[in-house]
Amino acid sequence: MNGVQGITLRGVEAVSVEVEVEIAGGLFSISIVGLPDAAVRESKERVRAALRFLGMAVRGRVAVNLAPADLPKEGAVLDLPIAIGIASAMGSLPSLPRGIFLGELALDGRLRGVRGAVGAALLARDSGVPLFAPAENAAEISLVKGCEAYAVENLADLFAFFRGELELASVPEYAPREEEFRAEPDFADIRGQAGARRALEIAAAGHHNILLIGSPGSGKTLLARALRGILPPLSHEELLETTLVRSTLGLPFEQGLQPPFRSVHHTASTVSICGGGSNLRPGEISLAHRGVLFLDEFPEFRRDLLEGLRQPLEDGEITVSRATGSALYPCRVLLVVAANPCACGWDGDPAERCVCSHLERERYRRKISGPILDRIDLHVAVPRLLPEELVAVESAGGESSADVAARVRSARTMQRERWAPHGFSCNAELPERIVKRSLGLSSDVRPFLSSMAGRLRLSGRGIGRVLKVARTIADLAQCENVEIPHVAEALAYRDGGVWR
Repeated sequence: MNGVQGITLRGVEAVSVEVEVEIAGGLFSISIVGLPDAAVRESKERVRAALRFLGMAVRGRVAVNLAPADLPKEGAVLDLPIAIGIASAMGSLPSLPRGIFLGELALDGRLRGVRGAVGAALLARDSGVPLFAPAENAAEISLVKGCEAYAVENLADLFAFFRGELELASVPEYAPREEEFRAEPDFADIRGQAGARRALEIAAAGHHNILLIGSPGSGKTLLARALRGILPPLSHEELLETTLVRSTLGLPFEQGLQPPFRSVHHTASTVSICGGGSNLRPGEISLAHRGVLFLDEFPEFRRDLLEGLRQPLEDGEITVSRATGSALYPCRVLLVVAANPCACGWDGDPAERCVCSHLERERYRRKISGPILDRIDLHVAVPRLLPEELVAVESAGGESSADVAARVRSARTMQRERWAPHGFSCNAELPERIVKRSLGLSSDVRPFLSSMAGRLRLSGRGIGRVLKVARTIADLAQCENVEIPHVAEALAYRDGGVWR
């Protein structure tokens, strides 16, 4: 008895499943064993109707085994291999070619798109076998170089291919091209806020986390959304990583090389952001992989959720463990968080009066723990412009996002070339061993930093992050070595009178 190879998902990884079918005499019944979930158990009705539509009446007692038996199976992705296995056991098909089959069946035999097609393509490429998948998934599968894949419209076409009566269309490799992207909002549309704009440029150039603190109406959300327009485009490998996560959740394929931007409301649960649940699915932090994760009203997020972000921000990946197993998700994000200076929002505002007591202000600020703040490289004050100031700068357009993006891309190119031998692409990814030895510090930088670290009460991690930011500032200035002015500017973003 030859099995048909399908897949199930474990996190973002596709795991091979062998579908074995036996048909015996007796009254009609279909039983599926091997830890199927509800969607897999219901596939017997979809499969039976699709085969009957093709003139194949299923009779007798049908037993379907999904191996390995101790691996939970989920989703409608196994419809196609189960249908092929039953048709083969009935003697309606010749010997089947080796390959991986996936797809959800409609009652008339059409194939619908499924989750996990990119993971299945990676598994097929590594196993050296072809992949047969729904035509709806062809675009995302085309990103996987070296995978022999075929787009299938319906079950009838696939059976005709098995009999040698039809040729299936192969999926060509997709070579994404960088397209002109219109930044929205553009940096030129932001009035004033020169300090915050400079901080965003540094954050984009080195992929550094940033905290924006300001009164309501100061433009924190506008600045955060403008950051996406100055980020460099994704490489092919980065696009494949982001598409793999989206494919696992069944989200549509997004063409183009623009980094993702995910904005999360403060009422979101820990599972929705970090990932998990009964099916171990990725969360918002993984959907923002290689892009921006924006958390507005940062102190209003639950404390356990904020503490749960500490390890992912440090490692660039998150392991979610449940009783059913564990899964590893990528989550190398540029974290942008925004907060008010106090509970009422007007502490330090030039026009409105703060009504919070000193104790209330301290209680509000203590909602964010020191370890979380230590993992945010740039702390930036965003002052609210008065109406007369807004009118004064209305006609004075600032630098455009395209001009800033050109400098960011140049700095990223320097970093990629410098750190390629170590396996890193930007300064924020550097481990401590490289920070201490290979940043190219001038001889007078270390004494200066030593004198300032004690005054600002920097931790060991904080000192390392200051040096990474200083390296990014030097890259933006096209300087080979990190000088005292670069370190001084980096230190200003760690203190700067913001929550310290």
